[in-house]
Order: sequence, then C-alpha cells, then structure tokens
Amino acid sequence: MTPFGPELWLVDGPAVTGAAGFRFPTRMAVIRLPDQGGLWVWSPVALTNDIQKAVDGLGQVRHLIAPNNLHRTFLSEWAAAYPDACVHAAPGLTQEVAGTALQSILGDSPDKAWEAAIDQVILRGNRITTEAVFFHRASGTILVTDWVQQIPKGWYHGWRAVVARLDLMTAPTPSVPRKFRVATTDKSAARASVRKILEWPAERLVMAHGTPAETGASDFLQTAFRWLLR
Repeated sequence: MTPFGPELWLVDGPAVTGAAGFRFPTRMAVIRLPDQGGLWVWSPVALTNDIQKAVDGLGQVRHLIAPNNLHRTFLSEWAAAYPDACVHAAPGLTQEVAGTALQSILGDSPDKAWEAAIDQVILRGNRITTEAVFFHRASGTILVTDWVQQIPKGWYHGWRAVVARLDLMTAPTPSVPRKFRVATTDKSAARASVRKILEWPAERLVMAHGTPAETGASDFLQTAFRWLLR
C-alpha cells in the first residue's frame, strides 16, 4: 500500500487476463473520508491477507466502488469480507454479473457519504463501457479506470505488443485506446462528460492500467481527449 496524497493510498494487484489473452495490470485506490466517514475503496483488486490487514489498519471499509462493468472481478470477495460496506456500481453493471448485491448505481452527483471529499462524472456514450470518473479534492487526484490507459512498455510481447501499440494502450503518454474511440457512438454525450472532468483542478492522475502521475493531470487528459474535443 503506497501513500499517494492526503488520505489517499494505492494498491497494485495481480494481473488479470481479458479478451484474446491480453493481461492487464490492476490498481486499487483507498480514500479515507473525512469526519469518520470510513474508507472508500475504488476498483478493488484481489483481496489477500496482507492487503486486508493494511486496509483494516486505515479504518473501516464503508464503500466499495465498481467504476465500470469491467472492473468487478473481485467485488464479490470484498463484499463478503466487508458485509457492512455499501457496494456502488457504474451504470451497466448488474447484480448477476457482479455476483453480489448492489446498494446503489452511480450517477453524476456524488453520494452524500462522500460529496464533501469526492466529485464524480459518468462518462457516457461508449458501447464498451459506461465509466464513473472521480476527483478526490484533498489530493487533487482524478481516478480513471479504462478510458485512459498507459500500460508500461514491455508489458506485452509478440503480436500482442504490436496490437497494444497500435491501440495506444502502450502509448508514450496516457491515452484513450483506439477501440474506445471507435466504440464512442454518442460523441456528444461523451464530450459533455469529458468537459466536466476537465473543469476539475486536478494535479494527479491515477489509472487502473498505467503508472500514476503526480503532476500534470489536466494536461495529460487534455491531450488524451483531443480527438474527442476538436
């Protein structure tokens, strides 16, 4: 568990395998809410004894966040380990797919439990996934799951490395993969969401699939979404 800003910690989990055998690095964020609001866990990774012990040392887990319908692999095991926590899911994720009960569906307005600390926007208009993007005010950090990626160079080999490079998954700077660009069928809706995200006074950027950036978040995102905003 690595501190990344005031009341914000990051945890790297094991790689997961997706379509066509592509392996993806995983990353979880833990935010401690003010006024004894407990812990807010974004995109939970595989729950190990060491991770559970480290998380429990920070406080009580109150909220589990599935930021899109793809990042729910380990959601049920966290819900089982923390039965008193509320599970919040992005639009499109069902209880059957999640494998656990969902207490709320995320929207463009933050839940009252974290509205004083975290803002959010639903990134709409894409056929692959609808994603909730978050902004942690105290640390100036934007949390984005799959819409922006920068998987480390050398992560893939052979033909997968070629595909990842062409798809911009392993681009030199954080980028929206080409498959997400092609799958954005409602560009007007996506553009409106992105403009709200770019209004946040962000400095740091955390991606589920990419090296976190401690500076320059707004510039990275302006560049990543230039194809949509032009």
